[in-house]
Amino acid sequence: MKSPYVLRPAQLSDLEQFYAMAVESGPGFTSLPDDEDSLRNNLETAVASFAGTLDQPEYGKYLMMLENIETGELAGCSAVKAGVGIKSPFFNYRIITLAQASQEASRRFDMDALILTNEFVGCTEVGTLFLRPQHRGGGVGRLLAQSRYLLIKSRPDRFGEKVIAELRGVVSENGETPFWECLGRHFFKMSFPEADELSATTDNQFIVDLMPKYPIYVDLLPDEAQGVIGHCHTEGVPAFKLLEWEGFKYERVVDIFDGGPIMQVSRDMVRTARESRVMELEVGAATGASGIAARTDLETFRSCLVEGAVIGETRFMTSQETLDKLQLKRGDHARIWLRS
Repeated sequence: MKSPYVLRPAQLSDLEQFYAMAVESGPGFTSLPDDEDSLRNNLETAVASFAGTLDQPEYGKYLMMLENIETGELAGCSAVKAGVGIKSPFFNYRIITLAQASQEASRRFDMDALILTNEFVGCTEVGTLFLRPQHRGGGVGRLLAQSRYLLIKSRPDRFGEKVIAELRGVVSENGETPFWECLGRHFFKMSFPEADELSATTDNQFIVDLMPKYPIYVDLLPDEAQGVIGHCHTEGVPAFKLLEWEGFKYERVVDIFDGGPIMQVSRDMVRTARESRVMELEVGAATGASGIAARTDLETFRSCLVEGAVIGETRFMTSQETLDKLQLKRGDHARIWLRS
């Protein structure tokens, strides 16, 4: 499996290509705002997070860039946010079911309602996953997604006991979403792109100020809004399926802006992390096993696609090229996940 891609920590020098990716990602991608100052701040936070120089590690955001090492082009990015809802609220809607009954009227039925919550305080969030279309295929998308769990596994004490993932909801190419148009716009008096940008570039105090505090009955919303609650953007369907494969579940919690689903799983139950193991690296011509290999240290984390063979219980033979990508040498250890 010859692949030129390496996932490595973000650097300040990535700003120009990072901004191009943000523009390319389109509307509704909150973690990739079309705002150079915000993106620069993300890069600075990532550098400090990996270096371990943040005063409060729970605020860490481990942003990684997928680089084609043959051309230097950035093909995509993904990130792990150590803790959400700590520095600023992380609001979502939880869908609850209310039982309605009247003996006199001979009626009994259930009604769904949206409740504003901030229930994921301290949870780790995986996100900012974007892969440029021309680089898709060949397992690169899985490398972007699964490497995040190998990073968490390298230092679980830095991350929360629950991991969540927020998927972009149904948003049109011009930045409109039925959920926002039928609900949020009435309370915020602004367009979805405006609210989305504020969410990405402020501490979200505006949500505290303007969001309705009382339950909202789903049946009172227009059909077009009801129809997108808990549904993700068409481009997010593969990510949704991969999250389910990892063990994430949708438990009726959605984004307050576009109604997209929030997935969640116990940190110790993520499939990639559970199935991975630390092995000593050997160099040689070997095939038969393929997957993802990553450095075991958080500070200099790198990962790449790998092909080789398992030797005994604790060693893995692969190419010198793979070791070079990971910046490791024969006899070093790497955390390896192999396809079953």
